Amino acid sequence: MKLLLKTNDPTVIAFAQAMLDGEGIDSFVLDVHMSVFEGGIGILPRRLMVAERDHLRAATTIRDNDIPDGL
Repeated sequence: MKLLLKTNDPTVIAFAQAMLDGEGIDSFVLDVHMSVFEGGIGILPRRLMVAERDHLRAATTIRDNDIPDGL
């Protein structure tokens, strides 16, 4: 797995996943349950991961749709 984007905004993650799904690229979100540790205030970013073989295509999809990658 390779890091594609990092953000505190859950809508960015959802939009990115929808775009990737449309391209047939599987993705996985890390740190979804970290709000338990942070008290639900949203300071810890979530990370969107893709398979290394799909990273270039996924990064192009993210860039072409003006999705901020946070990296």
